[in-house]
Amino acid sequence: MVEQVRKLLDRKLKNALQLEQLRQTILNDKDSSRVTVSVCGGTGCRASGAQAVVDAFYEEIEKQELQVKIEFKETGCHGFCERGPVVVIGPEKIFYQHVKPEDVPEIIAQTVINGEIIRRLLYKHPATDEEITYESDLPFYKRQMRLILGTNGEIDPTDITQYIAAGGYSALSKAVLRMSPEKIINEITRSGLRGRGGGGFSTGRKWQSCRVAEGDIKYVLCNADEGDPGAYPDRSILEGNPHSVIEGMIIGAYAIGSNQGYIYVRNEYPLAVEHARIAIDQATDYGLLGENILGSGFDFKVTINKGGGAFVCGESSALIASLEGKVGEPKAKYVHMSEKGLWDRPSLLNNVKTWANIPLIINKGADWYTKIGTDGSKGTMIFSLVGKINNSGLVEVPMGITLREMIYEIGGGIPGGKKFKAIQTGGPSGGCIPEQYLDTPVDFDELKKLGSMMGSGGMIVMDEDNCMVDIARYFIDFLKGESCGKCTPCREGLSKLSEILNRITHGEGRPEDLETMQDIGEILDIGALCALGRTATNPVLSTIKYFKDEYIAHIRDKKCPAGVCRKLIEFSIDPEKCTGCGVCARACSTKAISGVKREPHVINQGMCIKCGACFDSCKFNAVIKR
Repeated sequence: MVEQVRKLLDRKLKNALQLEQLRQTILNDKDSSRVTVSVCGGTGCRASGAQAVVDAFYEEIEKQELQVKIEFKETGCHGFCERGPVVVIGPEKIFYQHVKPEDVPEIIAQTVINGEIIRRLLYKHPATDEEITYESDLPFYKRQMRLILGTNGEIDPTDITQYIAAGGYSALSKAVLRMSPEKIINEITRSGLRGRGGGGFSTGRKWQSCRVAEGDIKYVLCNADEGDPGAYPDRSILEGNPHSVIEGMIIGAYAIGSNQGYIYVRNEYPLAVEHARIAIDQATDYGLLGENILGSGFDFKVTINKGGGAFVCGESSALIASLEGKVGEPKAKYVHMSEKGLWDRPSLLNNVKTWANIPLIINKGADWYTKIGTDGSKGTMIFSLVGKINNSGLVEVPMGITLREMIYEIGGGIPGGKKFKAIQTGGPSGGCIPEQYLDTPVDFDELKKLGSMMGSGGMIVMDEDNCMVDIARYFIDFLKGESCGKCTPCREGLSKLSEILNRITHGEGRPEDLETMQDIGEILDIGALCALGRTATNPVLSTIKYFKDEYIAHIRDKKCPAGVCRKLIEFSIDPEKCTGCGVCARACSTKAISGVKREPHVINQGMCIKCGACFDSCKFNAVIKR
């Protein structure tokens, strides 16, 4: 039926009426009696074997000739990445986790056909061991507000008709046919939307600045160069719902008067690139991209550019340089990109998450949007919640939710009954926030007050076993390697910080090191060319501020309280607890452990490389780590 309508419309949609006719045809053609089976096809679930699960479903459905009874789809990321591969069965949305290909015949036979629940595939609450059947009842989802991510688990990202059926491109139709560019920008400004890439600048003000900039040629850009360790919201949106980003870009282009857009995406995101390309081709085929969009007289096309993997290219001016085919280096921003950006033309650059918010605001209005979030930070934010947390994954929450709610209600707390120590927000340039600030609302301004930031959505949880000095060392080493080296404060400052932190973790710290690192932080904040350098010392300064005792222990006492820094720990065996079983000796790769069977063993400290294999393998807690 859908294809018949497409032929009737000569393939391309020429106006808003034809778009709505197609939407209604798709919805009317949908058989509500069919059971829906959705498999998460995001990168996280694919890494856990989701593709084999998808193939098994196709094979079993065809084998039993159940195409009429089952509507099967491979969707984008559902968010609960740790539990993948994830399968959701509708209309009740029964949630199955860690599904294997061999589970598929049983799922179809018992759940799809007979309506019976397979209990071994259900999620169990880590604290109560309660089995939870339905997706909506999972604590992971209950406190979320999935305005953007919700569609990820509902549609096949490679099928534009499913996005259209879910209301897709209705905001585009409204914007280009019923709103003036000024009215669109006013609506975005009134919504209070701030850039989701980390800067938090007013989106409406940026759009207005670009609209009034002089120049007949203007560009619309999407920053999908997501380089923060542990962060993947942008990747997941492009993989699971690329049309939401493209629709937002078209609206932005119409508002500022642009006819050309670029999506700058990391080359390490092959699935996001593939799905974005498919979406661009399909939108063009349907007349939603290209010439005379929906009969409006407005032309716009989008091209994908793949980045080379440099973290610094997430910075706007470095991204522009890379797009132009130059080395990805930042430059001083005394001239705003809205005036001179790509090829010295006025350019509008927004993050993936920012663009995905645009259709929502246009459809539902600024008044609706401003009711979500805090006074200074409106709407929702998408975070990748990872690290020492029971429920890791991708979460979308209203601005203003507290860190405590994020960690304990959505994240399910710390595994193994361990004690929470810190959470780092904002990626490698973010700060580490300790337990006493867990009731802080999560928004742009409150996180900045604590010496951290929103960033692009990374949240890494740390427990009592993490050494905060080592954490600072890790991120400084990362930033040192990713710095373009163009400006002296960043190049030399990060190199010096790395040298100091590595000395401290090796037991060679000096009393004056803390003051030296704080001085370097001030220099970078004042003198670095771009935001990477200016914020690079946040991991160091925040850990010195909140965990100074750990630095003192490393420097003065030559001890690592968390037992992480190898040079500062020592393993020994308690003769009172050792049974002489020999397990630790067999685990030792350097043969540093010796002893007679059923007699206490000893560790030769000269041969011990402090790998911890003996500590991990001992069942009697006889191996002591100091």
